[in-house]
Amino acid sequence: MSKIIAIANQKGGVGKTTTAINLAASLVSLGKKVLLVDADPQANATSGLGLDLRLVTTSIYECMISRTSIREAMVETCVKGLDLVCSRIDLVGAELELLNIEEREHVMASLLKEVRNEYDYILIDCSPSLGLITVNSLTAADSIIIPVQAEYFALEGISKLLNTIKIVRSKLNPSLEIEGFLLTMYDSRLRLANQIYEELKKYFNDLVFTTVIQRNIRLSEAPSHGMPVLLYDPDSRGSQNHLQLAEELIKKNKA
Repeated sequence: MSKIIAIANQKGGVGKTTTAINLAASLVSLGKKVLLVDADPQANATSGLGLDLRLVTTSIYECMISRTSIREAMVETCVKGLDLVCSRIDLVGAELELLNIEEREHVMASLLKEVRNEYDYILIDCSPSLGLITVNSLTAADSIIIPVQAEYFALEGISKLLNTIKIVRSKLNPSLEIEGFLLTMYDSRLRLANQIYEELKKYFNDLVFTTVIQRNIRLSEAPSHGMPVLLYDPDSRGSQNHLQLAEELIKKNKA
């Protein structure tokens, strides 16, 4: 059975989608079969893997609201072994529409049950909010990866996310664990970046990934070409960082 991991932080611009796309591709390159679920109305994971949003006819929105089979929203990507459940801007309205649905917090979990046994990992790219779609993702997940930007306000808002995780654990998903905090956009030359890493380690100890994602121009360019950095520039630092993250994740889950 696969492990379902939500990639979430209600703070925008911390590298959630970059992490989701590139971790997924790296896991595949290490022999794992992966499904990436784009649960963000901005649909950046969908476009970042080369899908034309204008041609997406069935997305996670139809699955959650009309209970369309998740298989109908799944597409193959440019990475063999990586499947994607697409998103569209319609997902913005799903927050309100879900309010009238019974067991509304468990919709994502019931959708993923259908395909769970077919993958080693299912990654959910969450939106930068703590709304009902993100709560659905956390209820469906076994664990959560929290990307944290190596900048001044990085730790701001983490307490709010941890509180949401606590509520989800107590009311909806008692087995939800924190897979790890991942430092992104890291520049080792900056004293501040090192201070933030030390602060994270001080508060969260072993829950902080050893791997950090360094600032890298190729990593930033790859989504505009509709591919993960592993295909765009395999030798880049961004590619190597995500491969190292995937190796660390696999090793952690074997332990």
